[in-house]
Amino acid sequence: MSAWLIYALLSALMAAFVAILGKIGLHHLDANTATAIRSIVMAIFLVGVVVVQGKLNLVSTFLNDKKALFIIALSGVAGALSWLFYFMAIKVGKVSQVAPIDKLSVVFAVIFAAILFGEKISLTAGLGVAMIAIGAILVALF
Repeated sequence: MSAWLIYALLSALMAAFVAILGKIGLHHLDANTATAIRSIVMAIFLVGVVVVQGKLNLVSTFLNDKKALFIIALSGVAGALSWLFYFMAIKVGKVSQVAPIDKLSVVFAVIFAAILFGEKISLTAGLGVAMIAIGAILVALF
């Protein structure tokens, strides 16, 4: 099995835990405050990973590349907004409805990759993306 597939499956599994644990944790809490606390925990955890890997010295590489730093910062803002909206959604909605709609990000990512990076989408892949969209909507709304 390819490394990318293992990492992707682990990512999906952890994302499922985000939904379940988030819903449990949000029972009596504000979604935005909970998201902020989650972000702090994530930042501390990830800095710890970088330190343990001995890659803290690579931070200067990012600080010296202003364009990369700006793009990574934008990615961080997009991620923060995603988490804010996600936690707001699971606070008031059902995880079984919110999670599938959130996974429409796959559809958006494939479309953006084709537009921005010129990635080719085969007919089979296009059908798969359409099926993801239809499946997400069917699971969430029916």
